[in-house]
Amino acid sequence: MTPERRANFQRLLRPRHIAFIGGRDATIAIKEARRRGFQGQMWAVNPKRSELAGLPCVASINDLSEAPDAVYLAIPAGGVVAALQTLAQMGAGGVVCFSAGFKETGDVAAEQALIDVTGDMALIGPNCYGVINYIDNAALWSFEHGGWSPGYGAAIITQSGMFSSDITMSQRSLPLAYMVSAGNQAVLGQEDFLEIFTDDPAVRAIGLHIEGLKDISRFERAALKALSKGIPVVALKTGSSEVGSALTVSHTGSLSGATELYEALFARTGVISVTNPSQFIETLKYLCVVGAPKGARVAGFTCSGGGATMLADYAEKIGLVFPPVDPADESALKALLPKIATMSNPLDYTTPIWGQGDLTYPVFAKAMAAVDADAAVLVQDYPAAGLDASKGYYQQDAEAFGRAAKEQSLPAAICATLPENMDLETRQFLIAEGLAPMQGIHETLNAISQAATWAQTRARISLRMPAPLLPAGQVGALEMLTEDKGKDWLAKQGVAVPQGRVATAEQLGDIAREIGFPVALKMMSPLLAHKTEAGAVALNLNDDAEVSKAAVQMRADVTAHKPAAVLDRFLIETMSPLPLAELIVTLRSDPQFGAALVLGSGGALVELVGDAVTLLLPSTADDIEKALQSLRVARLLGGFRGRPKAELSKIAAEIHTLCWAYLQDWATIAEIEINPLFVYSDHVCAVDALVHCAVAT
Repeated sequence: MTPERRANFQRLLRPRHIAFIGGRDATIAIKEARRRGFQGQMWAVNPKRSELAGLPCVASINDLSEAPDAVYLAIPAGGVVAALQTLAQMGAGGVVCFSAGFKETGDVAAEQALIDVTGDMALIGPNCYGVINYIDNAALWSFEHGGWSPGYGAAIITQSGMFSSDITMSQRSLPLAYMVSAGNQAVLGQEDFLEIFTDDPAVRAIGLHIEGLKDISRFERAALKALSKGIPVVALKTGSSEVGSALTVSHTGSLSGATELYEALFARTGVISVTNPSQFIETLKYLCVVGAPKGARVAGFTCSGGGATMLADYAEKIGLVFPPVDPADESALKALLPKIATMSNPLDYTTPIWGQGDLTYPVFAKAMAAVDADAAVLVQDYPAAGLDASKGYYQQDAEAFGRAAKEQSLPAAICATLPENMDLETRQFLIAEGLAPMQGIHETLNAISQAATWAQTRARISLRMPAPLLPAGQVGALEMLTEDKGKDWLAKQGVAVPQGRVATAEQLGDIAREIGFPVALKMMSPLLAHKTEAGAVALNLNDDAEVSKAAVQMRADVTAHKPAAVLDRFLIETMSPLPLAELIVTLRSDPQFGAALVLGSGGALVELVGDAVTLLLPSTADDIEKALQSLRVARLLGGFRGRPKAELSKIAAEIHTLCWAYLQDWATIAEIEINPLFVYSDHVCAVDALVHCAVAT
């Protein structure tokens, strides 16, 4: 973004005056600007009407008395380019282009023409709802909207207009700073908004609804900037399914991309990834109101044994910890509780002291200290409208809880078991008390867990920022190397491979005896990418006779499966010792994300097991070790049932060396798949490898 466009975006966001160009849709936008409380000058442009929503119309843009800071443009697509050209020439600040009919309908040329005439103006859209500034009460918005701000909040950028509207209407009291419906992102994309809002002091968290990103490298830089400045970013990525991906392209003209690569990008940059709209809002609310806890140790309170159990059960599944009360504090805490209370965390403080703040406050304070908590949560389901005689008792406990948490410097949340059991008045009361009004036990605990993980990720990444992603190259035609040639390349990079030789059928017996039984036999052909399915692999051959028989059978099986692949060329190797575990390691280039590493449980059942993690490159050996630890197969590597342990740091270092070699040669070596990679206590061995080279054009 140029400095001029950045300045123009600020004009668009905080306009002194707005020009509304169009008819019915412009009329709605005028009313929404008034609803938001905009106090500046407003003009209407329409050659066929005398007024729009009470504003007198001028016939053309050139009739405006001065260049507007902000423009709401809602005219047929055919007139948009000319209108933008006129606005740019007169020095307008920015434009919300509600008009549709561009890239989302397949008209790429029309969208490019729009981009070409925009100049340094800040343009949101086309095909978008617009922007709402909740801090300064300015709106260029296409439909009725809600939402509120206590003077701070989340900046939310969505690629779906309706979803952005839904968020403004949600009954969850999410503090809002800004709302942007980005539409096609022809000029300003999510990367731009993320980078800009990170610098805004009113923004405590940023929410992104992502269908597809335009520039992965720019997004990485912007997300890391937000992380360094302590602004959490929460992302809801949609379009992961086959149908969803197709809908995404038709909706905003955005390619959705592979889910695993997006998740790798989020993990690399500390972005919190959520999977549903409710979790999106609740996580942002928690972060905006109370901030992120330093760790995952939680002090939990309920006035019901059932509620305490619900907290404990779900927390265990997601890695939150409710640590036990320190034995040294048990007697003092027990003295504060009714005799029917059971000493535990989460703590059911029971009904005899419920609603009596002078009695519950010391319980909350003592228990929080006794478990050395990082965060605190109290479960309260408030009475429905008309049944609020007891609401004051709930509030007394909430105030006592909030006071105790504030003294302990803990981010604290009041959680309704059922999302609807917390009314607007209560939510506003709790926020005023510095408490996050959370709706739903799972959503609450997920938010605490992910916020804690974000804080820990920020601390880790701040010590060593990841190296910038490499520019993504175009992936063209590929040519498969036979396994022996692929292993030759691996061996030159320092990756261990089994001892072996290439031979004709006549030479097999002599070579087998030379390298030593037992041996593995494989037919070599550039047409045999998946040798096992073609019958082109035989293992554990123990003498000359077995080798000869296997070669004959292999020729017959491959002839039946793929006759053109039959060659008198075999790779004969020593059988590798049984490993501690088998991995699959894949290195490939994506046209949008660049180089990527996939690590997973390997062997014949790799697709069935589905245990894998993706990293974007370049990554460090520490990143790879952390990724290995996240796999289910890590239990085998950690000395399962008395077996030897693998030195993960050494294993990660060897894989890192392979990654670096790939990056050094990725213009030639386009893809590598090692499956299985045998893992031993202090080294690895590439037992099978599939290497593809880029075909020169």
